[in-house]
Amino acid sequence: MAKRKRTSKVDKWIKEGRGTGSGADYQPWLKVQDVSSLGRSTRLKGTKAGRQHEFLSDLERNYFYLTEFSDVVLDIREQFPLLPQEETIVIAEALGIKHPADPKTGDPIVMTTDFLLTVDKGEGVFEVAHTIKMKDKLLEERVLEKFEIEREYWERKGISWGIVTEEEIDKIVARNISYIHDYFDIRGYDVYREMANQHIEDLSMSLMNRLLNSSRSIREITSEFDADTHLPFGSGVTLFYHLLAKKIMVTDMYKAIDLEQSIDIKYIDESKLEKVKYG
Repeated sequence: MAKRKRTSKVDKWIKEGRGTGSGADYQPWLKVQDVSSLGRSTRLKGTKAGRQHEFLSDLERNYFYLTEFSDVVLDIREQFPLLPQEETIVIAEALGIKHPADPKTGDPIVMTTDFLLTVDKGEGVFEVAHTIKMKDKLLEERVLEKFEIEREYWERKGISWGIVTEEEIDKIVARNISYIHDYFDIRGYDVYREMANQHIEDLSMSLMNRLLNSSRSIREITSEFDADTHLPFGSGVTLFYHLLAKKIMVTDMYKAIDLEQSIDIKYIDESKLEKVKYG
C-alpha cells in the first residue's frame, strides 16, 4: 500500500496533543467548534477529571452524565481518535469498505470513538470503548460499515467496544444528574465560598435530618431551612443538590427529582460527609 500524505490539519492537531493524555490532561480530538452537529453541542466541566468535556449531541451529553455519576468509571475520554490513521485505512481496505473521507477534499479523515472509559469494577482497571448512536441510525448501511471499521480497530487493541443507543440511557436518571452536576463543588456558590468546613457539615446534617422521612416538599423544607439558618433564599436547595451530587445523601435516581414534591432518602453516608474537604 502506498504511503498516504496526511492533511495539514491532522498534523496540526497531533502536534497540539489532541487525543492524548488522560484525566485533566486529555484533549479530545474533536471539539465543539470543529464540527457541525445535528444535535446540540455542549461543553461541560467534569468532576472526575476536572476538565472541560466536549459533546456533539444531546445523547452524548446524557451518556456523559451517567458515566460521571458512576462509581466504577475512573476516567472519561470523549471524541477519542483512532490513530494512527493508517491503521483504520488498512482495516477498511481489508473489509472492502470505503474509509470515511472529507466531502470537500476526498482525503481520509481521522475516525473517532465517542467515549473511551477507564473502568474499575473491583477486579482490576480496564478500558472500554463506546459509540453513542440513535437506534434508528443502526438501520443505515453506511453507519454500520463505519462501525465495522471501529469494531475491528478496538478488537485489534484488545479493548471491548460496543454501541449505546437512547434505550440504554435512562432520560430520568440523566435529567436528575444534570440538575445536581454543577453542585458537586459547593465552594462555587457565594454563601458557601468562605464558610468554615465544620459549619457546612453542621448545616448538611441539619438539612438531611429535616428531609428524612418527611412528606413535605423539598421546596418547603429548604425554604424553612433558609429562614431558620438565616441563609440567603436558595441556599438550602444548593446544599440539597450538593449532598446528592457527592452521594452523601442517596435517593432513587430513577424517580424524577421535583422540588415541589417530597423525596425518599434511601440512606445517608455520614462517613462521606466527614471525608469531604471543603477547601
